[in-house]
Amino acid sequence: MKFERLRIQGLRCLTDVSVELDEGIHVFVGPNGAGKTSVLEAAYLLSHGRSFRSGAREALLQRGCTALTVFAEASGLGDSRRRLGLGREGARWEARLDGADVPLGVLVQACAVVCFEPGSHALIAGGAEERRRFLDWGVFHVEHGFLGSWRRYQRALKQRNALLRTGAPGPEELYAPWERELGETASAIDAYRRDYLDRLLPILAASAGSLLPELGPIALRYRRGWTEESDLAGVLADQRGRDLARGHTTAGAHRADWSLAFEQAPLREHLSRGQEKLAALSCLLAQAELHAGCRGEWPVVCLDDLASELDLAHQAAVVERLAAVRAQVLVTGTECPLPLQARPHRMFHVEQGQIRPLL
Repeated sequence: MKFERLRIQGLRCLTDVSVELDEGIHVFVGPNGAGKTSVLEAAYLLSHGRSFRSGAREALLQRGCTALTVFAEASGLGDSRRRLGLGREGARWEARLDGADVPLGVLVQACAVVCFEPGSHALIAGGAEERRRFLDWGVFHVEHGFLGSWRRYQRALKQRNALLRTGAPGPEELYAPWERELGETASAIDAYRRDYLDRLLPILAASAGSLLPELGPIALRYRRGWTEESDLAGVLADQRGRDLARGHTTAGAHRADWSLAFEQAPLREHLSRGQEKLAALSCLLAQAELHAGCRGEWPVVCLDDLASELDLAHQAAVVERLAAVRAQVLVTGTECPLPLQARPHRMFHVEQGQIRPLL
């Protein structure tokens, strides 16, 4: 897919800006704090329903504003056109697709954006939640049945946790239905995740082999969140007393995790910060390529502050790869990254929350 127009209102320092986009590479340059990253953040919001930046949701809202809005016109396979909108006034997000109000999940399903940014190394070095988000976003876009199972699981998890927070054991019939529901939906989620990772691994191996050849072959380790070969409903029944003491459910699909292991760096602690970034970038590019293989089109690829995150050789390798597949790419920097200067691209200057086309 590609964005043809992006309009942003009330997002951080962007009061009301509109930018026309095309195929290929777009570079947003300007001083620090000008609003360059917020352009990428707006695109990411449409695809994920959240920011890639850490911090409270309230920080997204421009100071003095009561609402924020992101609107996009996008095109995809067969020259299809979609109108995407996401707004927030107060605490609730409101999503629109082609002029109609829709659940947030429907909007996210219609828009695919991946982003490499200064915090992306958390995919490798951070907590399990970041890796589950990466995994589930990928599964969600290629497995239509995943969302239904995930929603059922979250509902049952919320109900069981509410019972646990009372601190009272309660009768068996209060817990058993929710534990059965968790067992059934967790098994479905686990199957979706395993299938996705099986398809991702060969693409990831090629991606990592290109960016980190010195580390040797790669392996991917997946932990589903409860004991292998055990039924989750039985596990939850057995450890109900422990969960009551802790006030939450300690096993299940919401505890899943995955990790990478290289032949020359079997533990993530063996990786330098630069290698963590390249490993995360390998994952993001592999996810984008798998999405293209399953859906027939590449997602929009955002690269925030590319020149400061990667050395020249890796900048060139990434740019060459994305140019070859004709992905729409949004890049930010204080100036145009050197590997892009000899390639066709469109450039925009961002300063004090205003965007002006240069090329």
